[in-house]
Amino acid sequence: MSYVDGFLLVIRKKNLKAYKALAAVACKVWREHGALDYKECTGEDLKASPGCGNSYTDLLKCRKDETVIFAFIVYKSRAARDKINARVMNDPRMAAMAGKKMPFDLKRMWVGGFASLVECK
Repeated sequence: MSYVDGFLLVIRKKNLKAYKALAAVACKVWREHGALDYKECTGEDLKASPGCGNSYTDLLKCRKDETVIFAFIVYKSRAARDKINARVMNDPRMAAMAGKKMPFDLKRMWVGGFASLVECK
């Protein structure tokens, strides 16, 4: 069963172009170091259907000029994830981003690692 790092973050819509540029670099780096899949998705239909839970925009307290990024990286296993992430953090392309102003507020980013419970192939 695979292992997944998941991310949710709030971003101002006007910053999506800058975020996409950063994400494109990150995607290449993670894939080159062994990640099986890498997705960065921007909110499009974020309203909850009646009786079907809550919306991300409510959860994350988004303003009208903000949207949500839902992202995930898939690895063969947690051990593979730990090795890949160590290599990613030492990659010069990622080091070049360190310390630079991000196009989103890091305080409004949520992260976590998840073991697969069900996989359909």
